[in-house]
Amino acid sequence: MVNRRSARRGPRRFVGGLRVRLVATFVLVALASAVTATALAYRDARTAVLQRTQNTAVNDLRERVAVVAAGLDLPPDQRSLSRFAARVSEGLGARIVVARHQDLTAVSDAYADTEGRITAELRAAVRAGEGARFQRVEWRGEPYLVVGTPVTYADGDRRASGLEVFAITDLRAERDDTAALLDSVQEGTVPVVAAAALLALLAAGTVLRPVRKLGRATRELAAGDLGSRVAVRGHDELADLARTFNRTADALQSSDAELRAQEAKARRFVADVSHELRTPLAAMTMVATVLEEDADRLPADAARAARTVGAETARLSRLVEDLMEISRFDAGAVRLNASETDLADTVRASLALRGWTDRVTLRLPEGVRAVVDRRRIDVIVANLVGNALKHGAPPVTVTLAAPEDGRVVLEVADRGPGLPPEARQRVFDRFYKADEARTRAPAAVRDGRGGEQGGGPAAGWEAGPGAGLDGGQGSGLGMAIALENARLHGGTIEVAPRPDGGALFTLVLPSAPHRTDEEGDR
Repeated sequence: MVNRRSARRGPRRFVGGLRVRLVATFVLVALASAVTATALAYRDARTAVLQRTQNTAVNDLRERVAVVAAGLDLPPDQRSLSRFAARVSEGLGARIVVARHQDLTAVSDAYADTEGRITAELRAAVRAGEGARFQRVEWRGEPYLVVGTPVTYADGDRRASGLEVFAITDLRAERDDTAALLDSVQEGTVPVVAAAALLALLAAGTVLRPVRKLGRATRELAAGDLGSRVAVRGHDELADLARTFNRTADALQSSDAELRAQEAKARRFVADVSHELRTPLAAMTMVATVLEEDADRLPADAARAARTVGAETARLSRLVEDLMEISRFDAGAVRLNASETDLADTVRASLALRGWTDRVTLRLPEGVRAVVDRRRIDVIVANLVGNALKHGAPPVTVTLAAPEDGRVVLEVADRGPGLPPEARQRVFDRFYKADEARTRAPAAVRDGRGGEQGGGPAAGWEAGPGAGLDGGQGSGLGMAIALENARLHGGTIEVAPRPDGGALFTLVLPSAPHRTDEEGDR
């Protein structure tokens, strides 16, 4: 309450300062507008004048060359080439014309210096034989337009004759015209700025006060005070704006309350359902285990059914555990039991637990330690390596490194076909699979033993197994859980294609302890 009362008293104390700033703003806006308008007018006028001059020069040169070249015998000698340049110049208002044919050069004005005005770039463009070309140049501080065109044979093939013609046009008159226009536009800047200052003074008294109130209410709303409202007075546009703001705040407050209630219900529903399923699933798992143990004594069809029930029951159990884990992340109820850990030992133990040691190439230097939650690092490693083994192609490589920037980097790479760009963007989404059209058949039906058959390495990249990861079929939440565990440590997981094929998942963690919000609240 103290801060809010101070905020209300503050604007009254600085009414004069706000008015000065408002006037200054109007003046600056008007000045900027005038300068912008002047610049645009100058640019447009200069462009129009130069464009007109360029078009005229190009068309005149093209037409005059076509007329004069008809009577020129090729290849020309020096005398005929000089006569040709002079005749072209006469038809162009005595512009300087340069005609070139192989080693011969003729200038209509024998005393004119043309070397500094016809650039090598323009000569190369004209020599390419793609029609007339022009270039604006400055020579001895003065602007010039140089137009060049090749002369072609009039036999329908448009073959280059080797004759090139250049015309030099003085642009000083056009420069003076645009400069005069700029001066005239600049003279109107002072009246515009004065009028803007007067309008600002007139508007400050009637506009400033309600605008300040609306701004204060908006800041309060942005800060999270959804009960902030503006008093409505009058029936003008500002009053309509205040009413609209109040209606918007009402709708936002109502929507926020409804969304919070729905989100809480959804989280509680997922957690409750997952919890309630644990007891019947435990019984189902025991029954499925007994059936699988006796499957070899059952008929073939019954044995396949028993193995299918066992595999799907195990998958459903993992899904329930993953749902409970992800619901704890959503509710902010996770805890990070961090301690200083040798990451190489943690990775080896995770792979050995699942029987993957012989299937993975390890590059784990000794002595790489970080303050982490060992159980959650195990979940991350199991998800990344399990997906690489299941959907990639050997060799699968796990590399641990500790750069000198306070980070620890763990890379899991495979040599499969990798992930398409759209899959890399969504691989950490919940229940996402790279092939959305793929239908999942029960594992036991596919190979009769709970294993998989077929299905290319890239076809089934999915969100991965969950916290109870064993390298088998995933729940679709594993990669999402892995990313949440990495973020819980203050790190992240990135995915990228390998240059020589395959996918590369990179876990980046800080080596120092990471303090989570949940730990701070406790």
